[in-house]
Amino acid sequence: MGRDRIISPQPDVADDERTIQSLRPKRLTECVGQESLKQQLVIAMEAAKKRGEPLDHLLLDGPPGLGKTTIANVVAEEMGTSLRITSGPAIVKQADLMTFLTNMEVGEILFIDEIHRLPRVVEEFIYPAMEDFRIDFTVESGLGGRTVNFALNRFTLIGATTRAGMLSAALRDRFGVRLHFDFYTADELTEIVARSARRLELDADDEALRMLAARSRGTPRVANRLLQRTRDYAQVRADGSLTPPVVDKALDMLGVDALGLDDLDRNYLRTLMNVYNGGPAGIEALAASMGQERDTLEDMVEPYLLQIAFVVRTRQGRQATREAYKHLALPFPEQSDHDPVGEDPSLF
Repeated sequence: MGRDRIISPQPDVADDERTIQSLRPKRLTECVGQESLKQQLVIAMEAAKKRGEPLDHLLLDGPPGLGKTTIANVVAEEMGTSLRITSGPAIVKQADLMTFLTNMEVGEILFIDEIHRLPRVVEEFIYPAMEDFRIDFTVESGLGGRTVNFALNRFTLIGATTRAGMLSAALRDRFGVRLHFDFYTADELTEIVARSARRLELDADDEALRMLAARSRGTPRVANRLLQRTRDYAQVRADGSLTPPVVDKALDMLGVDALGLDDLDRNYLRTLMNVYNGGPAGIEALAASMGQERDTLEDMVEPYLLQIAFVVRTRQGRQATREAYKHLALPFPEQSDHDPVGEDPSLF
């Protein structure tokens, strides 16, 4: 269980790409939330336009589903240029990146998603391209090998990462502008799903939209996916309109509760509470008890549970809070009622 979860912030193969594209904002003025980020971006773009230069390299970091790819597309639109898209896992050797770099026109944007997953040899290969717009490429191997220096057109690299801490300092420092995405508020998500409902020509009650926003885990991708699934339910089981009862029934069927938790989230909490008496418990122990991969829990489950303070990470491990017990209607073990003693970086 992972990417196929209805409330997963990761892209899902079941998502309708055409619908997703139609819901994405095209201009910065259409983007909701992330006000500080947008202000920094406006200044960077306007300054580049006044100098008649390509935009400086951008690093976008934050949890998945918050709009990093959308912002890359918006930047290309605002700068009046084209966007070439690839990802860290897709670039396994220097030649893979060479194909992109040598075909970039002046001012074009290269977007590398999951840039923290670039192989080290490729990462080092890109340094001179970012700094001096030149690269040294070995065209032959062995004793007769020779290196050719290529001059590149001045381009903009936009890197996106969900794990900024995994980027080397050398790569991170080569980005002129670094922007961090925060989770969205319920009001911002309500505005996003209202806009999406209009684009889908869907009749939706204001309270129904607020309910969807509240269960969207602070993430626009989740909000739009829930909107599409509840639309399907409304068309089959109701009159096609979204009302609070329809949203309740649709999301109950999908296993998404009032706070946006699903079966995997609740299983995590119940394992921590029932098997480890609320914690503290190590992530490896939790993963083994649940039959899940550690990465699944760290990337797909814990960020939201930490955000809503249902779990804290202490030096001893993960610990469930009183609010988590209350949400699951389980008695809180008083012997576990102590203040967290601080976070251990090794537990992240």
